[in-house]
Amino acid sequence: MAGLCEGRICIVTGAGRGIGREHSLMLASQGAKVVVNDLGGAMDGTGKSGGPAHDVVEEIKAMGVGDAVANEDDISDWDGAQKLVDQAIESFGGLDVVVNNAGILRDRMLANMTEAEWDAVIKVHLKGTAAPSHHAAAYWRERSKAGDEVDARIINTSSPSGIYGNVGQTNYGAAKAGIAAFTIIASQELARYGVTVNAIAPAALTRMTENLGMGAAPDDMKEKMSPRWIAPIVTWLASAESKGVTGRVFDVTGMRLGIAEGWHIGPTVEPTDDPTKLGPLVEQLVAQARPNADMFGHDKKD
Repeated sequence: MAGLCEGRICIVTGAGRGIGREHSLMLASQGAKVVVNDLGGAMDGTGKSGGPAHDVVEEIKAMGVGDAVANEDDISDWDGAQKLVDQAIESFGGLDVVVNNAGILRDRMLANMTEAEWDAVIKVHLKGTAAPSHHAAAYWRERSKAGDEVDARIINTSSPSGIYGNVGQTNYGAAKAGIAAFTIIASQELARYGVTVNAIAPAALTRMTENLGMGAAPDDMKEKMSPRWIAPIVTWLASAESKGVTGRVFDVTGMRLGIAEGWHIGPTVEPTDDPTKLGPLVEQLVAQARPNADMFGHDKKD
C-alpha cells in the first residue's frame, strides 16, 4: 500500500535530532525521499558535526521504506541553502517539499542581551527559513513557467513564543513571529505556481526545551510533549491531500492540534488629530479589546 507521501521529495532542515528527526522518519515511513539537513551543532548554534544527519539517514535506510541522503550545509547562508536545494534535485530528480525546522536558542532578558545573541538567533531562524524557501520557490516558479504541474509545499516552524510571547525570548520570539508573517505572505505570492505555504507552532520536549521546565515534568506529561506528536501534521501537510490548505499556522502538541488565528482589527473609534484627546479614547479601546494571549494561546486572566 502506497504511503501518504509516496515518492515525494522532501528537505527537512535541523533534522538530526528532536522534532526534525521525527519529521524525517515519519515522512520516510510514508514513502518520501528525504534530504536530512543538520549542521550537528550545539543548542546555541556553535560547533559542527555531520553525525546526527547521517545517523538519521541510517535509521531511514534501516526502515526499508522511503530513501534519504544527508546534508551538512548551513541553511542560514544563501549559498548553503542553494546547495541544499540543488542536492535534493540532483539526488532524487526534483523537489516537492521544504520543511524549515532548524533553530537555536540564546535566551536572555532584553536588557542583558548581546548583539551576537540577537544576530545569531535571527539568522538561523528567520534567514534560515527565507533562504531555502527562496531557492525552492525559484525552482518551482521555473517549473511552473515551463508548463510543468507543480504541487509543492513549504512548511515553516514558528513557536508559541513568537505568536503568543514568552519572557526572556525577544530574539527567538521575534524570529518566530516573523516566520508566521513570512508564511502568510509567501502563501499569497506562491499560490500561482502551485505551492502552498503553512507553518506549525509546536511545543515539545527536546534538548532545546528540557531546561525550560519541561525536563522536570511527570512521565505522562513528557509523553504528551514528545516530539513524535508534531510529525503527523507536517507529514500530512507535505502530502498531496493538503493541496487546499495554505497560509495557516497550526498550534500543535501531544495534547491538541489547532489553528492559531492571526492579528485581526479589534475595537475602533473615530480618530483625532489632537493628542490631548486620545487618553479617554485609548482607555475605551483597551477596555473593549481582547487581552493578549498567554503562552498556551488563551486569554490572560487578570
